[in-house]
Amino acid sequence: MGGECFSTFKLNEDSFGVFEDSVSLDNNGGFSSVRYRFQKTELKQFTSIVAKLRRDGKEYQLSIKSNYSDYYSYIMPFSTSGEWQEIKTPLKDMYPSWRRRRLNRSNFSEDFINEITFLIGNKKNENFKLLIDKIELK
Repeated sequence: MGGECFSTFKLNEDSFGVFEDSVSLDNNGGFSSVRYRFQKTELKQFTSIVAKLRRDGKEYQLSIKSNYSDYYSYIMPFSTSGEWQEIKTPLKDMYPSWRRRRLNRSNFSEDFINEITFLIGNKKNENFKLLIDKIELK
């Protein structure tokens, strides 16, 4: 794939997750992501994923997988305002995508998830910072 990005994910002194640093277009780059894999979580009683975030005014993408070995993810892009906000995404509205291409498959309708990812991929050299307070299913 190529590309260069320099990013970190850490907990700050307030226990917020901090995903930050810079995206470079060198070597066909242009994106950075942070991914978390976990035991399969059943979704039968949930219809949405909710994330409380403080953003930097840039565009990001939230993605989930029901099987982390799948080549594609179900995604939902979101805009940012620079303030603390709660993003509520109906699971059924998340659509399949691979390398920024929408796939000819159904929207998310799985019974489980086991991976969540935040991605910035605006195809430009830029610094970024996303603070994450919580992610939950509702």
